[in-house]
Amino acid sequence: MSRLLKKCQLPEILLAFPPLKTYFYEVNHPSAMKKALLFICILFSAATQAQTGVAVKAAENETLLLKQTVYDFGKIQQGRPVTHVFEIKNGGKDALRIENVQASCGCTTPEWSYDPVLPGGITSVKVGYNSAAEGPFSKTVTIFYNGNQTKVITISGTVYKAPATSAPVNASITLLKQINNSSN
Repeated sequence: MSRLLKKCQLPEILLAFPPLKTYFYEVNHPSAMKKALLFICILFSAATQAQTGVAVKAAENETLLLKQTVYDFGKIQQGRPVTHVFEIKNGGKDALRIENVQASCGCTTPEWSYDPVLPGGITSVKVGYNSAAEGPFSKTVTIFYNGNQTKVITISGTVYKAPATSAPVNASITLLKQINNSSN
């Protein structure tokens, strides 16, 4: 057995597969090993190409097309609601039916049309955020369409604390009012 190992060293990856290890030790033929390695490389390459082809084909048949899937509001003052409109295009050959749009929490409210969108047509989903809680946020909204398909869109931003008053108290105005009232 040690004579075989010296003559025909196996790559480490083949040692992990006992049937291949046994085959190469018993046959002990370098051309058989080369053919097997070539076959494994071709098989791996074909599997990789097949997976890439499926991804490309899925992208070509995509029905719901979004211009953007993420929107950042930036900094928002606490207590000031904000909205953003996500544009949706029907890239399929059949009508697009948006059945439901569900937000990840109650602070986010989606609005959409139940009307079917013809191929090539455009519709929108308006997403609102109430900005009641201070700090950074990231919320997801799931679009359910055409029976069993989904798309996820995300809104994010940072809510900063609103000032206690609209403007600082001006002591001079209070003094002027007192002077004005005392002179009357």
